[in-house]
Amino acid sequence: MKIGLLPLYVKLYDEVLPQMRERLEGFYEEIAALFEERNVQVVRAPFCRLKAEFGQTIQEFEVQNVDAVVTLHMAYSPSLESIDALAETPLPIVVLDTTQTLEFTGEQNPDEISYCHGIHGVMDMCSMLTRRGKDYAIAAGHYLESDCVERVCGYVRAAKAARSLQGIRVGLVGGAFEGMGDFTVPYEELAQRFGIQVLPQSREILSACRDTVTDAQVEAELVQHKEQFDFDSGVDLEEYRQSVRACLTLRNCLEKEKLDAFSVNFTQVGEPSGLDTMPFIECCKAMKRGIGYAGEGDALTAAFVGALLRGWSDTNFVEIFCPDWKNNLLFLSHMGEVNYRVTATKPQVCRAGVNYTPGPYPYMGYTRMKAGQGVYVNISRGQEDYKLTLASAEMIEQAQDNFTASMRGWMKPQVTTARFLEALSENGATHHSIFVYGAKLEELVYFGRLLGLETVVIEG
Repeated sequence: MKIGLLPLYVKLYDEVLPQMRERLEGFYEEIAALFEERNVQVVRAPFCRLKAEFGQTIQEFEVQNVDAVVTLHMAYSPSLESIDALAETPLPIVVLDTTQTLEFTGEQNPDEISYCHGIHGVMDMCSMLTRRGKDYAIAAGHYLESDCVERVCGYVRAAKAARSLQGIRVGLVGGAFEGMGDFTVPYEELAQRFGIQVLPQSREILSACRDTVTDAQVEAELVQHKEQFDFDSGVDLEEYRQSVRACLTLRNCLEKEKLDAFSVNFTQVGEPSGLDTMPFIECCKAMKRGIGYAGEGDALTAAFVGALLRGWSDTNFVEIFCPDWKNNLLFLSHMGEVNYRVTATKPQVCRAGVNYTPGPYPYMGYTRMKAGQGVYVNISRGQEDYKLTLASAEMIEQAQDNFTASMRGWMKPQVTTARFLEALSENGATHHSIFVYGAKLEELVYFGRLLGLETVVIEG
């Protein structure tokens, strides 16, 4: 992630209290270092006081293509000096509302007033941002004694994800699953609404990618698989090599076509598509590398998985399969796809129990999703526009289970299973969704606002 750290100040203090600068510049560097400790690249700026200075700094942030402008009031700063630059930039705005001093009791040194009253500058600026219709997120608190810096990072992740939808390239193999209507939307509409490019991958493209895969590459990949996975006793290595070749074919296609996300319709693998068999394991590995994925030709969800992976690497394509009414859990699964970053067990390679594809038997690297807090995300097409449905939820660890030949995870929402399912369908959610480990609800709400989406939160 990359931020432009904008220090807001007032020219008056340089004229009457010039001695303040040295301490405040040190404070600015301290804040910048806290972001860098969190692997955030910081584009620094001089203290901005006047309209021209704000304009020049924001222009530089745009040139540097930062993911968000993070504002930091060093003292009070009159909003009319900064508002034009902030309201007119396409860059997202995240407000860090903090001061260097922790306590302000009656025993505090009165000189600290000058260093600690930036908070009403924040109010002035945010009031004007609201009036101008410029969205923003804000995190307030002491920079060392609260989680405000971490919360800013979360909002920047959301901003990075939202911005990455523009121009995202989604490869589609085999078109959409015939008859599935909930995620089926016009591709030209995705381009107009979000800037998503849907690129059907022809049989000719995939055949050319398959032809470049050598036997030596297949053997090298097989060696890696034997290190990365456990192998079921029923694996036929000659048959498995065919699956590995399909995985490498897909990988070549993703690289050659510069795809940020993709979807494969398993009913079209084999001769119709140019893929020898369904490359389930490469679908998992691709998500681990940060490439978005969704099943059955779902370009919409695949694009959003790809975008959210830019902010949260532990993002996973999921589908609700079965309810646990008694324990208020939901069993999440799919045929053979999961982001291998979110595994609780070493994947076990198995031959598919049933071959639903027209090609040779595929192989999967089955595993269980790890425990953790996160946000359940669904993107759907409503009557007028697209809708984001969100819910805080927890993935529950199962010490053991009987589903070793399945991708599996158990999710616990904040409401009962019955109410959760009611709310999803009341809001038109599709049957394909996303689970974002480590994300906070307010971050994904900000993500939705940046995209201009109607956002519904399912809460307890």
